[in-house]
Amino acid sequence: MAGEIKKLVDQFSKEKGIPREVIIEALVEGMKAAARKKFGSRAIIDAQYNEDTGEIEVYRFRRVVEKVEDPETEISLEEAKQYDPNVQVGDEIGTQVDVREMGRIAAQLAKQILTQKVRGAERELIYQEFKDRVGQIVSGFVHRFDRGNIIVQLGRAEAILPTSEQIPNERYHRGDRIRALIIEVNRSGKDPQIVLSRTHPDFLKRLFELEVPEIREGIVKIIAVAREPGSRAKMAVVSSDPDVDPVGACVGLKGSRVQAVVQELRGEKIDIIPWSPDPAKLVYNALAPAECTRVIVDEDNKTLEVIVPDDQLSLAIGKQGQNVRLASKLLGWRIDVMSETQYMRRQDPNFQELLNVEGMTEEIAAKLYDKGLKSVKELAEADVEQVADIARIKNSEAKALIEAAQRYLAEKGEEADVSEESVAEEATSEEAVEAEDTLEEEEIEEKNVSEA
Repeated sequence: MAGEIKKLVDQFSKEKGIPREVIIEALVEGMKAAARKKFGSRAIIDAQYNEDTGEIEVYRFRRVVEKVEDPETEISLEEAKQYDPNVQVGDEIGTQVDVREMGRIAAQLAKQILTQKVRGAERELIYQEFKDRVGQIVSGFVHRFDRGNIIVQLGRAEAILPTSEQIPNERYHRGDRIRALIIEVNRSGKDPQIVLSRTHPDFLKRLFELEVPEIREGIVKIIAVAREPGSRAKMAVVSSDPDVDPVGACVGLKGSRVQAVVQELRGEKIDIIPWSPDPAKLVYNALAPAECTRVIVDEDNKTLEVIVPDDQLSLAIGKQGQNVRLASKLLGWRIDVMSETQYMRRQDPNFQELLNVEGMTEEIAAKLYDKGLKSVKELAEADVEQVADIARIKNSEAKALIEAAQRYLAEKGEEADVSEESVAEEATSEEAVEAEDTLEEEEIEEKNVSEA
């Protein structure tokens, strides 16, 4: 038995990397709990590990009495004299417990406590090992899957790659090698203590640090990163050495360095741009390959108005707005992109006045303006069908806009020159709408009667 315990202590210490003192403490506590399980919760128990014999010695302490009323804490004088002939009533006597007689349940309890203690010690060791590695890339193997989360084996430690931190459309199998960024290390909880990410912007930064010596040496710095994981990313870089091109250093010979990162990110496109403290110049670089003809900077609101040639508007905005959205994230500024035509239109006071009409939107105003209705007066004098056709809206909505324009002019002390023909057309249009509504109501009524 003695040899077994000593062997167990040495084996656990070596395999788990846990100090012998922690394992011995766990064994001692487990044996105490096992003894209380056998002799009662109020029993006074003490235990200690004997280094010389390699045994755990368990002692039970009881008060000597003439007549035993509490078997958990008392022992009769007659029984006590078997251990010590000189004992007297009122003395406290300690008797050694044979651990082999404590039973199967007590042994299981001792084992359970030992396991808990060892796990706690393991968690603390893992915490101490990884707490200073937050922000670093680690490599491991896919161990198992848990409700969409990936459990990664990192040597003796387990880490979790949550669904929210996985690149969309990436698929892994058990045993696959995987690299990720440590974003959190915690002490408590049953789940893995180490939280990983493949979507964090710093993951892309660290990958470039591994590939680009100039970044590791501090010559090239990554100032900002914006990502839509699995799709596209933008990265702004700067060099402290005028002889080193920061973009070229990150791209590498024939694109070798950037391609290594792209491959790790499963084909995520990466735009590398030179950083500039001037937001106008930086947004010009960030919206490439589109060319900007003018940038208007609003420092107070951190807003940029970017004007591009008409034929490059969609290129600047990007598919589903991705290009301008990433540029905005990269700069931390709001970016409004418009074509030269849109910009020139906005400079016209008549167009701005059109936007003041109740119910008017910029989209409708732009359509009307481009088709010749360039002022509130022209809108107020237009006929319903013309406005509805140009703006692609219902006649009722067109009529409401025309009336709103007329009210706007009246409030300004102006009047629209509405011809009798236009009034008649509007009346006819109104009658047609009313007739259509009446016919629809009659059809509904007839249908209800028929069903009844």
